Amino acid sequence: MRLAGKVALVTGGAVGIGRSIAEAFLREGARVALSDVQVEAGERARQELQALGEVLFVPGDVSRSEDARRMVERTVELFGRLDVLVNNAGVTLRGTVVETEEPDWDRVMAVNLKGVYLCSKYAIPHMIHGGGGSIINIGSIASLIGLLENAAYNASKGGVLTLTRNMALDYARYNIRVNAICPAMIMTPMLEAFIRLQPDPEAYVRSVEQAIPLGRIGRPEDVAPAAVFLASDESRFITGSALMVDGGYTAR
Repeated sequence: MRLAGKVALVTGGAVGIGRSIAEAFLREGARVALSDVQVEAGERARQELQALGEVLFVPGDVSRSEDARRMVERTVELFGRLDVLVNNAGVTLRGTVVETEEPDWDRVMAVNLKGVYLCSKYAIPHMIHGGGGSIINIGSIASLIGLLENAAYNASKGGVLTLTRNMALDYARYNIRVNAICPAMIMTPMLEAFIRLQPDPEAYVRSVEQAIPLGRIGRPEDVAPAAVFLASDESRFITGSALMVDGGYTAR
């Protein structure tokens, strides 16, 4: 029960990494609010997770200021405080800068980077009022290295890591820690859909597995324990860091 008494908001919490983090938080004693644009999946996740503890679902788009504010305010309204924010909501887009259309570029930046800014903007005052907190931004190996033909995604995730470091410095005096988790390829619905688009999906999976020293694609439950650690008091002297959950990919 490492998170007993804490309240967490997890964006993109309906499926994949977000849902796995929400489940892990509940098992560790936290009360959890989920947000997602996928309303049916979000409500289904709430129903499935409620046996583990107190859980709320707030539909919304993190790239919209009014939605981000409502997610935070609804969480505080129901649970009375906010201790942990997991900025997990994200989208991906394949393409070089030449191939990427401007509206698609803007959407990736709006969700992946602006969403972190907006949710943090509205969460931080409540954390200050509560005496501190932990913000966990889900970055990527693309936060540190280039990935072929992923211009918008790389740029957005690089921005997430830089923003993480900036917020860590700005809010350390309020006992708010800000860190990033940077996963490699994780088998989420988003990655599964991407794999299906490949000319030879099986060959693509094999190539990814061969590139990861631990020899497999990650699973959402590989990321969740890292989030529990960063949300808990066990990481009380860690801020502004990037925790790689990548099977050794970036060690090459």
